[in-house]
Amino acid sequence: MNIFVSGGCKNGKSLHAQELARDMAADRGAALYYVATMIPTDQEDRTRIRRHLAARDGWGFATLEQGTDLCALLDRPDVDRNGVFLMDSVTALLSNEMFPPKGEYDPDAGARVAADLERFARETGSTVFVSDYIYSDARVFDPATENYRRALALCDRTLAAVCDRVIETGFGFFKELK
Repeated sequence: MNIFVSGGCKNGKSLHAQELARDMAADRGAALYYVATMIPTDQEDRTRIRRHLAARDGWGFATLEQGTDLCALLDRPDVDRNGVFLMDSVTALLSNEMFPPKGEYDPDAGARVAADLERFARETGSTVFVSDYIYSDARVFDPATENYRRALALCDRTLAAVCDRVIETGFGFFKELK
């Protein structure tokens, strides 16, 4: 079962997704993987990563660092495709692909990432995807930011279509949409 969890920042998405993935893996007796997509760029990022690692300590996750090219995990010999994956987050993955570290900009990254997410979901069959709901703001941003927001919405719509369950979180509440 693939599950998509979306919502605002700091609403408990990651913890809820961890619980869902852990329970799925326990029910199936499967390997449990945490696909970490954040590529740290400063001390704040490193602190956030340490906090997330501490929150997962003892849960049984094997952490897989994959900030770009998500589907490359499918060919790694140390990864069991029949395991359960928690992919956190779509937001960071897209950002890494669209805005590589040397200041480039790939305006077409959204379609590629959406296709990769769909492929990953179909080929694993047991992934919990986490994404931030950041595209409903009425403010008009610069063209690159607007493109990122549209691309994230495309990724999220793709996941909502391919996942068996869709959960939206807001203000700490979880609503099952599918």
